[in-house]
Amino acid sequence: MITVVVPVLDERAGIESCLEALSPLEAMGHELLFVDGGSADGTFEILKERGADVLQSLPGRGRQMNAGARAARGTGLLFLHADVRLPEGALPAIQRALVQKEWGWFSARLTGTGPLLRTVERFMTWRSRLTGIATGDQGIFIRRETFVGVGGYPDVPLMEDIRFCRMLKHRRLPSACLPESVLISSRRWEQNGVLRTILLMWSLRLAHFLGASSRTLARLYYGGTHP
Repeated sequence: MITVVVPVLDERAGIESCLEALSPLEAMGHELLFVDGGSADGTFEILKERGADVLQSLPGRGRQMNAGARAARGTGLLFLHADVRLPEGALPAIQRALVQKEWGWFSARLTGTGPLLRTVERFMTWRSRLTGIATGDQGIFIRRETFVGVGGYPDVPLMEDIRFCRMLKHRRLPSACLPESVLISSRRWEQNGVLRTILLMWSLRLAHFLGASSRTLARLYYGGTHP
């Protein structure tokens, strides 16, 4: 059984769509867990009203995903953002991959139609295959025993996914980049501009590589008011 862990925070606008997309997985014998990080827009209440399994946690994706993993019953874990949609046959593909690999992620596809977005999604997939470092948007999955063995996600305000993947890569744990593509919302690129978003993300990666603290990275990403 795979446990799908979905961290949420103020996702009211899209939570019904997320539930509709993921609920069929439970009928297939898998587990679906939402972990709310203190939503103020009614996300938690909507999930409860719909009968979803939902936990509450301190905010922060790393903390929320760790809380979900602790409550999970599956032998495999899939960490999925609320605005990411799985391809058909995603969980059987994960099960097959985890027979030989310890962890992995999906190829990327963005929802938008612009030609620059096609370039972005191809580069995301290519970069992750070349470096062995995926982003949380790509649906990172892992054996539960492996996740426990490495101590879970680091408790940092930003780039917990990058640090997590680097930790797994440092331990030389075999991984798989699946050819199936998750569908990732392109709202961030469309709202802020594709080139501007690319520049921001690579600036953050460079700052991270050069040793900037997670708190500094969070301020750069969210703005100067971030604690």
